[in-house]
Amino acid sequence: MKIKITSDSTCDLGTKLIEERDIGIFALQVTLGEKSYRDGVDITPQDIFDYVAATAVLPKTAAGSTDEYEAFFDEQLQGNDALIHFNISSKASSSHSSACIAARKFGGKVHVIDSKALSTGQGLLVLKACDLRDEGMSAEDIAARIRALTPFVNTSFVPDDLNYLHKGGRCSLAAMLGAKVLKLHPLIEEDAEGQLIAKKKYKGSMERCIKTYVQDLRAQYRRYDRTRCFITHSCADQSLIDAARAEVADMFEFDEVIETVAGAIITSHCGRNTLGVLFITE
Repeated sequence: MKIKITSDSTCDLGTKLIEERDIGIFALQVTLGEKSYRDGVDITPQDIFDYVAATAVLPKTAAGSTDEYEAFFDEQLQGNDALIHFNISSKASSSHSSACIAARKFGGKVHVIDSKALSTGQGLLVLKACDLRDEGMSAEDIAARIRALTPFVNTSFVPDDLNYLHKGGRCSLAAMLGAKVLKLHPLIEEDAEGQLIAKKKYKGSMERCIKTYVQDLRAQYRRYDRTRCFITHSCADQSLIDAARAEVADMFEFDEVIETVAGAIITSHCGRNTLGVLFITE
């Protein structure tokens, strides 16, 4: 059986991994003013930063329609027997609902999975599905195994400031200004149901906060899948990336640590210098 693995563009895996693992990508849309762009195709995070700086308004992001998913699934099934498709958490977007409706047209050949994650939290599940496909597992078994894994993905990040979260209605003006004055950086985490929640607050420089964040992850997750870890960021300063990488090397024993830059969809909601360390726990 020839199985195709696909995902919407919020998996943030980057061109190299997408090509190496033969992953089909459904590009979600970002709108700046009157013009729409395709995430990962014709818009960059810097375009987002420039637009927000000039307008003080966040871009609009759009879920895929049922018709668009039908066309995508039809294209991706060409030459394949089955398809496993991943969506950003259904708590964050209606994309999953649209994809599920579209999948009904294909007589059980398309398996749609709610990642209950975003960015490379979703990407971790996509790559795990690729691993299982390459081991010869059936599409039905892959889908079942991955769905069982979704509660065990650590999807978390620390934003540098709360400006984008405030503009998106995810935090109050008072919280944003207070965090700025006190140099507070909240830990944002996705729970087992795919809902983003604010947990503890770190205080001080971002570099110091990132180090403490990684140490806290190690204390919380004593057992974890050592296959791979992502350090994913929204065009963060190199010093933050280096601090995260060094702390991960000290705290964990991953076979592979992969750095990726968040795409336009994720960047639209978190802003520059946000950084997360993501992996599958046990």
